[in-house]
Amino acid sequence: MKKLAAYLVVLLLPLSAFAQGIVSAADPRAAAAGVEILGKGGSATDAAIATMLALNVVEPQSAGIGGGAFFVQYDAKARRTTTIDGREKAPAAATSRWFYDADGKPLSIFQAVPGGRSVGVPGTIRAMAAAHRRGGKLPWAALFEPAIRLARDGFEVSPRLNNALTRFGSHVDQGVRAIFSPEGTPLAIGAHVRNPEQAALFERIAKSGPDSFYVGPQAEKLVATVNGAARNPSHMTASDLAAYEARERPVLCGKYRRHKICSMGPPSSGGIAVLMILKQLERFDLAALGKDSPTAWHLFAESSRLAYADRNLYVGDPDYVSVPVKGLLDRKYLAGRSALIDPKGTMTSVTAGKPRGAPPRLPAPDTEVPGTTSLSVADASGNVAQVTTTIESSFGSGLSMDGILLNNELTDFDIVPEKDGYLVANRVEGGKRPRSSMAPTIVYGPDGKVRIAIGAAGGSTIIAQVAKALIGVIDWKLSAQDAVALGLLYAPGPVATAEKGTQLDAMIPALRALGEKVESGALGLKANAIERVQGKWDGAADPRSEGAVMHQDGRMKEIVRAGAQPNRPAE
Repeated sequence: MKKLAAYLVVLLLPLSAFAQGIVSAADPRAAAAGVEILGKGGSATDAAIATMLALNVVEPQSAGIGGGAFFVQYDAKARRTTTIDGREKAPAAATSRWFYDADGKPLSIFQAVPGGRSVGVPGTIRAMAAAHRRGGKLPWAALFEPAIRLARDGFEVSPRLNNALTRFGSHVDQGVRAIFSPEGTPLAIGAHVRNPEQAALFERIAKSGPDSFYVGPQAEKLVATVNGAARNPSHMTASDLAAYEARERPVLCGKYRRHKICSMGPPSSGGIAVLMILKQLERFDLAALGKDSPTAWHLFAESSRLAYADRNLYVGDPDYVSVPVKGLLDRKYLAGRSALIDPKGTMTSVTAGKPRGAPPRLPAPDTEVPGTTSLSVADASGNVAQVTTTIESSFGSGLSMDGILLNNELTDFDIVPEKDGYLVANRVEGGKRPRSSMAPTIVYGPDGKVRIAIGAAGGSTIIAQVAKALIGVIDWKLSAQDAVALGLLYAPGPVATAEKGTQLDAMIPALRALGEKVESGALGLKANAIERVQGKWDGAADPRSEGAVMHQDGRMKEIVRAGAQPNRPAE
């Protein structure tokens, strides 16, 4: 790890002039890339883009420009929050039977992921470009420099990357194997790896601009890759890429205990579900119950079930289906849903409600799986960028192009398009964006100033992770770091999972006494946050991950991880 330490020192030395910016990301090298850009006078948006690009290099299993992203930006001068939808889209040729075999039978999720048909038109680069136009200060090309350097000069394989390659890398193509398993087995922890093809790709996009990824030879190469896949070949066209647009969506905001919470709206279900969980709990005195109360966690589980039921039924791409956002967040509707929660017992069954404006839809299974990363950035002027970005599963579709992995985001659609004779909201359609659970969120305190910005990775656990952390900060007066580190009770349906090895293990008997069907189990959680404390920025990185918090003046926050030394990657 000596080379990593030396790399960080080189980046951090010249930053003393800007002491207020901060970056929290899932890898210290990516956080350092963001801090480098802040040190050059870049904005929070600039630093977020540089951090995303560096994550594409050092955390290729989770995210990158072959996938999609959601941005939530706060402009301190204009006091305005905006959201940008860079979610992937299905090719125009996609139909509701996109994931059916030649015999007319639906593929399983495991059959559907590998190969070309699961690849959606990537949205990350055009989302970055849209965010840069709105909040960038430095030239576009400058934002690529740290990531190009990492890919060209090389970096050390982290424990998390090695673990992903070993456990989840069986479906990757020869291009990925040549980089990370050149001798037939995954590179060892600490091995030095270079990705010159990725460096060259980033150099081309930096020089020629974002459109160069969507038109011309680069776009044609991507189309050839997915259509020529040995498994599940796609029917994507160059026109699908050229037509892709990142969309500015209406900001989704709500109130919880005098705090204004703003997040991403549809096609993400994350913001809606987080707000529903919180508002349904607002009538309960969670502060008095405290974080160690089984009753508090039982209430959280019950509220989660109600929110997930509505989320599963109603949320999809708003350009294709009518999503009753106002009805789902209506005060009276949420009060009625909250009335179903009993502190002394568990609901025998949970079904979706009927909010105002609800269309006739039926739910379908949630197929979203972890393969995501989130980052939080603030600059010296008080601007904030909160981003969650993904390629869906670990290593996405397994297909690669020029050193980057391509997403399998289309398996976030419901593979079977109908249930009991009704079309489901999240069915596959040409040009449509699949539903997501990503929930990049910025919270404003009673004084109107940013209190915390947070996001998470981990499939549909994202919703519960963000809601839990916000309760930790707002109700239980925890620091963002302690709130992120707190164990999670994940209850998207009748059976809840108490995160193994956390404070929840000891609560299982008491939770069962309240009627909870709960088992201890591992959860793949990974959250990052920043918060303003007494006028200064602090941050949080999940101790379950290799995440890091770096201040612009060069200080790295000490993250104590179970079974690991501070600031050392957890196994």
